[in-house]
Amino acid sequence: MKAYSLDLRSKIVAAHLVEKMSIRKVALRFSVSTSLVQKLIKQQRIEGCLDPKKRGKPQFSYLTNRETEVRALVEAHPDATLVELCELLAQNTGHWVSRTALCRYLQKLGLHRKKKHSIVAKRRQKKSKN
Repeated sequence: MKAYSLDLRSKIVAAHLVEKMSIRKVALRFSVSTSLVQKLIKQQRIEGCLDPKKRGKPQFSYLTNRETEVRALVEAHPDATLVELCELLAQNTGHWVSRTALCRYLQKLGLHRKKKHSIVAKRRQKKSKN
């Protein structure tokens, strides 16, 4: 469900504060719940604005400020898999991150995990030995 418009929110609060209507009467007048009216009045009093809040939980990652560490780790272990990088990162920082989170962060940094370069180098080494 979408958030109520800012105009409706301000009318609800104004009806209670300016017109001195009770919360129940305001709820009946605007066809909303009493808990919404209470929430809007409290939000106006505490925050000073009636903007709808962001939905969902805030996303937190231990990788947020670890760009230099991750770049150094990938440079030191260019052939490591994502799981191995996760384990190395957990040893270095003490925080475990999932394989998916590390993959997304590497993509965000522009560090691609393609193995083509290392496979080609191994083939060349094998051919040169023979």
